[in-house]
Amino acid sequence: MIDVLKSRGLVLAGLMLTVTVVGQQEVELDVSQVIQSAQAWAEENLDEDMLRSLPEADRDQVGKILRQFQDQLLNDYVLDLAALKETAKSVLPLLDAHPETEPYAAWLRTRLDYFDVAEELRQQVPVLKPVPGQPPPPRLNPSSAIERKMWEQKLSQRDRPPAANPIVSKLKSIFAAERVPEQLVWVAEVESGFNPCARSPAGAGGLFQLMPGTAKDLGLRRWPFDQRYQIEPSAQGAARYLKRLHTQFGDWRLALAAYNAGAGKVKGVLERKRTRSFDGIATALPAETQMFVPKVEATILRREGISLANLLPPRK
Repeated sequence: MIDVLKSRGLVLAGLMLTVTVVGQQEVELDVSQVIQSAQAWAEENLDEDMLRSLPEADRDQVGKILRQFQDQLLNDYVLDLAALKETAKSVLPLLDAHPETEPYAAWLRTRLDYFDVAEELRQQVPVLKPVPGQPPPPRLNPSSAIERKMWEQKLSQRDRPPAANPIVSKLKSIFAAERVPEQLVWVAEVESGFNPCARSPAGAGGLFQLMPGTAKDLGLRRWPFDQRYQIEPSAQGAARYLKRLHTQFGDWRLALAAYNAGAGKVKGVLERKRTRSFDGIATALPAETQMFVPKVEATILRREGISLANLLPPRK
C-alpha cells in the first residue's frame, strides 16, 4: 500500500493514466474493461482506505474522466491526441511528487511529444467542407510522410537525454551481440527517456517498455526481481523482440509498428489493406503507433545520422 498518497487529485490522476495508453495492447477496450483496468491499477497502487473515503462527487468525476479517455483510446485519429495535452501536463507534477508514482511520470513524460505534435498537425490539417444535412466529416489522419517530416523538424535540435550517456555504449554492445543494428537502442529514448524505472499503467516496464507476457516469452524473469527493470536483460529482450518482428515482417518500420501495437494488429491491418508497407497502413493504426514509428525514425536519424530505410536487417 502507498501511505504517502494523500491527495484526492493524485487518485484521479492515477485513474486517468490507466486509460491513456493507446499502443502496446492488441485488444479493443469497452467501457467495462476500461473501468476494470482503472480498478486494477487502484488496487495495486493506491491505499484502499483512501479510496473508500472518496466522496460520491469524486467517484462521479472519475467516471467522467474514464469515459473521456476511453473515447480517445478507441479513436484511431492522431489529431485527437491533442486534447490530452493540457491534462497530461497538469497530471505530471502530481506523479513526480511521490516516489511511488515517479515511474508513471517517466512514462508519461516521454509521451508529451505526441500531444504537442498532434496539436501542430491539427493546426495544419484542413477542415473538410461539410455536406448539407450531414454531420461534419472527420479530419483525415496525416500521412506517414507528413508525420516523419514533422518529427524530424521537432527533434532536429534536441540533445540526447543525459541519462543516455552512461549506458548507450553498453546497450549498443548488447544489441550487436544479438545481431541487431545497434542504432535501434534509441528506441529506449522514445519509450522511456532512458529511465529504467519507467512504467506504463498498462503494465509495460523498463527502458524498452516490455509487457509482462512479452518479457516472459523472451526469457526474462519477473521473480524474485523483474528483469525488465534491469539494463542488460531488458536490452537483450528488446533486441530479440525487434529481431523476431523484423523476421516476421521484413521491414524495420513494420517491426517497430508491431513492437508498439502488437504483431497481430499489424498483420491484420496489412491483410485488410492488401499491402506490405508501413506507409500503406500507417493511418489505420492506433494513434500512438502512428506517432511512435516516425518518432523512432527521427530519433535515430538525429542520434546516428541514418534512416530506418538504410538500417541493415538482423544478422543470423
